[in-house]
Amino acid sequence: MTTPVTTAPADTRHLVLTLSCPDRPGIVNAVSGALARRGGNITESKQFGDEVSGLFFMRVQVQTTVAREELEKDLAELARTYSMTWSLDEVGRPMRTLIMVSKEGHCLTDLLFRARSQGLPIDVVGVVGNHEDLRPVADFYGVPFHHIPVTKDTKADAEAQLLELVDSLDVELVVLARYMQILSPALCERLHGGVINIHHSFLPSFKGANPYRQAHERGVKLIGATAHYVTPDLDEALSSSRTSPAPATRTPWRRCAPRDRTSSAGCSPRRCAGTPSTGYCSTVTAPSSSPDATWRR
Repeated sequence: MTTPVTTAPADTRHLVLTLSCPDRPGIVNAVSGALARRGGNITESKQFGDEVSGLFFMRVQVQTTVAREELEKDLAELARTYSMTWSLDEVGRPMRTLIMVSKEGHCLTDLLFRARSQGLPIDVVGVVGNHEDLRPVADFYGVPFHHIPVTKDTKADAEAQLLELVDSLDVELVVLARYMQILSPALCERLHGGVINIHHSFLPSFKGANPYRQAHERGVKLIGATAHYVTPDLDEALSSSRTSPAPATRTPWRRCAPRDRTSSAGCSPRRCAGTPSTGYCSTVTAPSSSPDATWRR
């Protein structure tokens, strides 16, 4: 006997709810109950209580035929009761992404290639470069390139231009793909939780010039790449992903950097989120939480 396959009605919406609030009993019951009362069918649910911050994090995917506005009205009432910070979005909606670069193109090329051919859930709305070197790469993929040069004297004006661009393009995610400038504390705060940085995996242990040489001299046998959320504390934020190729036991330090380009290119938002099958844009590491609190949007 064949079991009939149940399919959702044509007008079904597949939504994802993410939330955080002070931890207390009854949160899961309240959320699932609110969704059930609207006829919502929960297809996936994950939650995590962070002992350090005292916050509770939850992510729920739900199928519903109810208008999104009605569901948001119910959730807003629930949020007031539990002091929740929450968002409701379409499952799989590409995140509007701005990529920032300098002269090295391996991360940019990898991101644009994956976005076009491998289903990386981002909509690259622009590339910002403090040099013109990578304009041809952006042009090849049909992505607008914005040249915003940065010097010590023009840094404030350059960051103001960047923020104008972020606002005008409705950017949700900024990726520093080998962008060789330090963002000011004010800019980090303005874009808090919406910027990730891709670089070699030695930070924060080996900062400054020649990190590969520093690491090699200290006997480090692994190279690789890491990605982390950008905060005012330079390269000290929570890492969302690390990749490490085979040990470089007999590799001279000068040859480690070229090897690491392959690793850092692969350490794109697709791999920066804790699970290889989902990308950053479907996974969000909750700010101020422990490294275990990772959620898909």
